[in-house]
Amino acid sequence: LAPENPEFMPAIGKQTYRPSPTFSESTAAIDPAFRAKVAADSIAPCRGNGLIAAGFLEDGQGFYATANSNGNFGYQRTTNFDYTCTVRTEDGRGSGWVGRNLKDAADFKADQDIRIAMRKATESQEAKALEPGKYTVILEPAAAAGLISFMMNFFSARSADEGRSFLSKKGGGNKLGEQVYDPRVNMHADPWHPDAPVLPWDNEGMPRERIAIIENGKVANLDYSRFWAQKQAKTAKATPGNLLMSGGEKSTAELVRGTQKGILVTRTWYIRMVDPQTVLLTGLTRDGTFYIENGQIKHPVKNFRFNESPVIMLNNIEELGKPVRVAGDESNFVMMIPPMKLRDFTFTSLSDAV
Repeated sequence: LAPENPEFMPAIGKQTYRPSPTFSESTAAIDPAFRAKVAADSIAPCRGNGLIAAGFLEDGQGFYATANSNGNFGYQRTTNFDYTCTVRTEDGRGSGWVGRNLKDAADFKADQDIRIAMRKATESQEAKALEPGKYTVILEPAAAAGLISFMMNFFSARSADEGRSFLSKKGGGNKLGEQVYDPRVNMHADPWHPDAPVLPWDNEGMPRERIAIIENGKVANLDYSRFWAQKQAKTAKATPGNLLMSGGEKSTAELVRGTQKGILVTRTWYIRMVDPQTVLLTGLTRDGTFYIENGQIKHPVKNFRFNESPVIMLNNIEELGKPVRVAGDESNFVMMIPPMKLRDFTFTSLSDAV
């Protein structure tokens, strides 16, 4: 009894895919001994310093294949590597975190990375309460990734054209080509990026390509589904699989040294939507939030709840650091995101979280 789907699109025809470097020999070679050493290198230093470590090492290898009755076929091997570790003080008053999302396991050193989480756990004890309000912040890449990846869910041309997006234009249409962000904001997708490669096709089998998403703060491309592209007389393009944001050359530590007063945020967590029209998000800081004064970490501060839009955030840039590979907690994007120094970041209340 169901009517025909008016938006049905037939399976795509035969495509040509340029292979991308999604397979790493060093990651594929991970064995139980490697995993045990990562666990030992994470736990032993913490135990020796009265700290408690808990985390995950998730790795794998496999393949993806796509085929249909119109003659299209694609096959590619893949590997994945993701490490996270939370370190707590024994009394539970201090917490630190470190995460690594890498292509090659050969680039990973757990015994070095765990020191980051250990230091933050130790130094985040005796946190002081600051009044909620607008502050200059430095978001570490993992902290910025959660907000930015959420924003990318709203780059659908259809939702913009139908008035359901922050990229909708008053009176109809979308903001393609318009200045929406600070001119220093540049993002693109590239399935062949050497440090963040992804499959050369999307979920419909459309061939991916290197594509600009934001150029000098202007919206360069929106995501047109095959149906919506046909309806709007546009060219359909594959959905991006990674998000690569440009930045500068400074590390997070160097951004801190150049900050007179501000707050360093290690992570953002439990991010949820408040208003889709402005991409206003709410969430919490966690695992190490610190007050900066005269270019130095002065003392830990209690965690905050924030209400902030990544669109506004990316219009309040003071400085961008060097991009690093990260994975958003609730997204499928592989991302290269810089640490960010931002003004007027909105903290609305204090949080009892550690």
